[in-house]
Amino acid sequence: MAKPDDRSDNVEKLQSMVQNTIENLEEAHETMQNQSLSSEQKQNIKEKNKRREESIRGMRNEIKDEYADQHSSH
Repeated sequence: MAKPDDRSDNVEKLQSMVQNTIENLEEAHETMQNQSLSSEQKQNIKEKNKRREESIRGMRNEIKDEYADQHSSH
């Protein structure tokens, strides 16, 4: 039998994911200061950070949607 869809903690999970992604973004910014990185490595980090920023925006929008869903059904 399938588990019921428990979405009650989705906002908290998404907030945790956003926080982890922000921490990864900050660490990558620190890594970029390393003078021994090649330009290719720096470019790879920049591209990955761009994807992280897009991901954060998407997760924040999802948090808003989940929050609205939770509070409109009560």
